Amino acid sequence: MTEAIRNGHADETRTAMSCAIIRRAFLDHVFHTQGKLPGHAGPNDLYQALAHTVRDRLVQRWISTSEAYLGQPSRTVAYLSAEFLVGPHLGNNLVNLGIYDEVQAAMHSLGLDLDDILRQEDEPGLGNGGLGRLAACFMDSLATLEIPALGYGIRYEYGIFHQAIVDGVQVEQTDSWLRRGNPWEIQRAEWTVEVRLGGHTEHYTDEHGCYRVRWVPAKTVAGVPFDSPILGYRVNTVNTLRLWRAEATEAFDFPTFNRGDYLGAVSKKVTSENLTKVLYPNDETQQGKELRLEQQYFFVACSLRDMLRLLAADGMPVRRFHEKFAIQLNDTHPAIGIAELMRLLVDEHDVPWDEAWAITCQSFAYTNHTLLPEALEQWPLPLFSRVLPRHLEILLEINARFLDEVRIRFYGDSARLTRLSLIDEHGERHVRMTNLACVGSHAINGVAALHSRLMREDVLKDFFDMWPEKFTSITNGVTPRRWLALSNPRLSKLVCEAIGKDWISDAERLHALEPLADDAGFRHLWQAVRRENKLDLAQLVRQSTGMVVDPASMFDVMVKRIHEYKRQHLAVLHIIALYHRIKCDPDADIVPRTFLFGGKAAPGYQYAKLMIRFITSVADVVNRDPQVRDRLKVVFLPNFNVTCGQRIYPAADLSEQISLAGKEASGTGNMKFAMNGALTIGTLDGANIELRDAIGADNFFDFGLSVPQVQALREDGYDASACYRGNAELRAVMDLIRQGFFSHGDATRFDLLFDEQLRHDPYFLLADFASYVDCQRQASAAFSDPARWQRMSVLSCARSGWFSSDRAIREYCDRIWKVKAVPVRLLHRASGAPRHAEAAAHAGGKP
Repeated sequence: MTEAIRNGHADETRTAMSCAIIRRAFLDHVFHTQGKLPGHAGPNDLYQALAHTVRDRLVQRWISTSEAYLGQPSRTVAYLSAEFLVGPHLGNNLVNLGIYDEVQAAMHSLGLDLDDILRQEDEPGLGNGGLGRLAACFMDSLATLEIPALGYGIRYEYGIFHQAIVDGVQVEQTDSWLRRGNPWEIQRAEWTVEVRLGGHTEHYTDEHGCYRVRWVPAKTVAGVPFDSPILGYRVNTVNTLRLWRAEATEAFDFPTFNRGDYLGAVSKKVTSENLTKVLYPNDETQQGKELRLEQQYFFVACSLRDMLRLLAADGMPVRRFHEKFAIQLNDTHPAIGIAELMRLLVDEHDVPWDEAWAITCQSFAYTNHTLLPEALEQWPLPLFSRVLPRHLEILLEINARFLDEVRIRFYGDSARLTRLSLIDEHGERHVRMTNLACVGSHAINGVAALHSRLMREDVLKDFFDMWPEKFTSITNGVTPRRWLALSNPRLSKLVCEAIGKDWISDAERLHALEPLADDAGFRHLWQAVRRENKLDLAQLVRQSTGMVVDPASMFDVMVKRIHEYKRQHLAVLHIIALYHRIKCDPDADIVPRTFLFGGKAAPGYQYAKLMIRFITSVADVVNRDPQVRDRLKVVFLPNFNVTCGQRIYPAADLSEQISLAGKEASGTGNMKFAMNGALTIGTLDGANIELRDAIGADNFFDFGLSVPQVQALREDGYDASACYRGNAELRAVMDLIRQGFFSHGDATRFDLLFDEQLRHDPYFLLADFASYVDCQRQASAAFSDPARWQRMSVLSCARSGWFSSDRAIREYCDRIWKVKAVPVRLLHRASGAPRHAEAAAHAGGKP
């Protein structure tokens, strides 16, 4: 069978890239795959047929990639992440194949609109925000740079949730992204693995007199892999995103069914499949915590067993595991993999402990994504013991040996022992997953220069003191393919006409736009593109909310996960301040603005959900007040996701990046906005600092306390109420809220948000208010000068290229993974011989 395929017993032209061949292949899939005549095909039929048409053109590259990786000396990157927020596949694959224009022409010849077809794709909601989107950008860059890589995660049956806003309140609805099928994935049932959970361990001596441990599980579930192709830009490399679905080892109990217990007959199936039902089950309950731990272990256990299978397929012994795989932990969700690899090596492959530990540490690297102590993942010891009894034994042994090292290195420092231990002994004992990730990894990186410094000096200082050589900093990046070439086709076309197309795979070439910032003719074209994008966003706002917004107004945008430290409520205080000025002085000089918010609050995070209600309550008052509604509009766009972001980033004028300095690890939305020409108002936090340095301080609106100032103010005893008393505008704004002006007279509705600020203000909202409002005045002044604003906008894009995920991946490859590119040559199905890339022969089309 393989030889038949390889030697070309198939029509070589069926996956050609011409408009005519694509048109014919599309019609074939309408008929043969969807079982419809073209005239009877519905919108989803058309999407499915086109998706299969494009997937056919990926498969030859996919198989060629797998063949190229066999026996290669280069390591393979195994990127473990609980989230992969990949976004819709179809448009991105058209860009990376270089056939966007050919497909558009083929659809047009059939009387179809490609944009309408693209909108039919259900977005996989397999992430919550920046963590999952970063993983997706990295997968795109790994393939583009021809790096051998596998992405491992969970095939959640339901995404994070679909957000509806009902009476101003977030309502979570089921995100059934698989309801119409997923044409991009291929189920690999033959590579199913079994995962054990619960039970107990038995210690014994084997026939050779060796001490052994047997894990006797309480239950076993099957992990079934589903593979999706991740294509690089204009290369033959197609890497694999492998997501695991949980199934019962025996889905149906026939004897139980025959006894009349119909629910009992499928109970194991239901229980097992719960593992991969939904992203991040609410862990406020004990059952939720247990399910979340099982979920994390499940996908890591599946992935490591899969790596061992691939190792064996390459003919390599298990003791060379670290030579084959470089495993990256995307935050601590997969950190249990350190204990799992030890279990596999020691218990199942008889590798001595010290050698197994050396292999494990050389295999794993850890990316830290948070500076919030409360976000450092911990598990109650009784829960951990119940779910993973063998792993707790291994973890305690790791801890004992590690603490022996600490005692020798830091003689007499018992407090350091307590801080570094993998077990938190304060109150109820907990397993510290961050500590495990640090101890079991050979490299630890932060995701922005400030974040990495604070990680070394504060959050992970003890580990830095122990192993300074482990620590490095790699600032995050975003892929210019999706976030500029695909999402902003008008601007992409303008840029390509001005400087060529090389920036799509080498974003630093955007620097060539810099001289054009002073070209009035080019700025006029730039402004025309931006106005068209704003018209598109205005249409989306009207479709989603019924609101009419003015494209000529400043689009002031804050879209990100709703969280107290991100300070969406600071932006709303500014809105109320502007509202108050107009009410007090109708002739006040206020630049017309449309404030656009978007983002989801975790279902169990009541503070964040109240912030959404606060935004919508202020919007309700401002938008219906005839005195201000032509000058201020406030919009909360529901269900912000990748698809929505592709419409928002190209149309934003001002990007809000206003977290308290020292709290945001990096941010990637800031990069997407800048790459699309938006100007940034932000604190000196996360990657904002590097963004300001790259774009230039004159093109960046920075405000607020710096990290040293925050620390000094906290140490001196910050008095939030003094800010309230000392600033008349802030006092007026706060009083309106506390009097119930924005809550139909309910003076207590937002107490949780603002009474706490007056008493404690943990994120220095009131301390930064005056600076923020003053900085917004500067932004308004700049916007009032169109030539100045457009010049700044061009420079924002031109100087954003360093924030490409391609640059970030190169740094990971060089400094952490030690991997090299493996170019892929296509297997010629007619002869079985490899040949050079066909993709390069298809010039033109959409970049």
